[in-house]
Amino acid sequence: MLLINNVLKWLQKYAFFLFRKKCFLHVRKNLYFCSAMEKDNSVSSPRIHWAIALIPLAVLVALQVLVIREFGSDALDGASQTVLLIAAAVAVAMGMLFFKVPWRQIDHAIANNVKTISGAILILFLIGAVAGSWMLSGVVPTMIYYGMQIVDPSVFLFVACMVCALVSVVTGSSWTTVATIGIALMGIGTAHGYSMGWTAGAIISGAYFGDKISPLSDTTVLASSVGEVPLFKHIKYMLITTVPSFTIALIIFLVASLCHADSGQIQSAEFAEGLQRVFNINGWLLLVPLATGVLIALRLPAAIILFLSAAIAGVVMLVAQPDIVNQIGEGNAFRGLMTTYYGGTSLDTGNEILNSLVQTRGMRGMLSTVFLIFCASAFGGAMTGTGMIQSLTAALARGISGRRSLVTTTVGTGLFANMVTGDQYLSIVLTGNIYKKLYKEKGFEGRLLSRSTEDSATVTSVLVPWNTCGMTQSLVLHVPTLTYLPYCFFNIISPLMSITVAMIGYKIFRVEKK
Repeated sequence: MLLINNVLKWLQKYAFFLFRKKCFLHVRKNLYFCSAMEKDNSVSSPRIHWAIALIPLAVLVALQVLVIREFGSDALDGASQTVLLIAAAVAVAMGMLFFKVPWRQIDHAIANNVKTISGAILILFLIGAVAGSWMLSGVVPTMIYYGMQIVDPSVFLFVACMVCALVSVVTGSSWTTVATIGIALMGIGTAHGYSMGWTAGAIISGAYFGDKISPLSDTTVLASSVGEVPLFKHIKYMLITTVPSFTIALIIFLVASLCHADSGQIQSAEFAEGLQRVFNINGWLLLVPLATGVLIALRLPAAIILFLSAAIAGVVMLVAQPDIVNQIGEGNAFRGLMTTYYGGTSLDTGNEILNSLVQTRGMRGMLSTVFLIFCASAFGGAMTGTGMIQSLTAALARGISGRRSLVTTTVGTGLFANMVTGDQYLSIVLTGNIYKKLYKEKGFEGRLLSRSTEDSATVTSVLVPWNTCGMTQSLVLHVPTLTYLPYCFFNIISPLMSITVAMIGYKIFRVEKK
């Protein structure tokens, strides 16, 4: 009996100690996430003045300028990622020290950001595998070889933009378009003497046109869902701003092509000779992109399409390019195949420019992009968790009085969100959720919100160097973001066209209150 009483007293004392410890940790919850007894994880964000919320963004921009100046194209090897983490640390420090934001809230926001990019990371690695296998199997070299003979240099940029637009509409993915046909077009453009910036701008303009209006595009579906608008109603309404923007871009590319002095005739001949020297060029190799097109027509998920496309290209490489496989694998075909998928390769074609075009990075080459994506997600989560993004957008919303200011602010927020969150999907969701209630209060249709969101968040993501889209396209095309940015006319014109149409008031209606 005495033993039982002692055990009960010990349990009572230990339970009291645990209760005190729980309470102490609960009080210190701004530093530790360890209160398992608390069921409600939602913590309201403090009110932070918009000028103070700009400080982390100012730090980011200032440090990025210094990094680009010092490191140039090597900034993405780690310096830009470090800058994002420093800016995130500034936001976290300000939120926790001055506004008592609990770490749990910031950690939760960062975790949510990272969770949303998991699918993109898988696709990134598969794009690396597709790019490597399509190149070394001879698919891309064959497309470059025949493309140089078929495509007229005097209309090349126009044709490149149109082809990428068609492929992107069918695939519903700008990333897939750029990673396949885009790489081949970069080679053709270089052979014809076009600058890499112009060629990449035409490719990206076409790819993002298709990505924006395709019913198969995840961004199109996401924007219509956020705006609570039926998908095809959303697409039809987008044509009002998208078609004029794309038409203007095509005219610019056509004029630029017609004014281009073809100084690449000799280079084209050298390219053709170099490709034939290293690769077995054969029209049958085009069955690989044809098979990929069939997979797309079956509406399989993008990850499955990319995986199967890389697998088919790998088999074709073993049959059509055995010498290359043995060269890469040092006599071992299996080793050569695996290296093609995951590693970097280089071949000597006898031409330095062509050598850089046929060079591959594989899945390993995507690691810097994944690094950047995680750091950008951390920065976006820090800004969201501390309530700084909400403060900035609330400041923008105060000046809204009618459709002109409403659409202009929405478009500006989409671009701003791409810069802050570093992710296209997060920007679409954030922009839509911020203004959804305001659009309803002002009596405007949800399709105006979904269109304004796509006109900004969807197409401007590729113009931000540290955004997932900007980083990916820069890596795949081997062109720095700031180099192709001035030539992405569709992406630049789209947000301006959205604002212009709002100013005019064309096809903008108010919802009749019941």
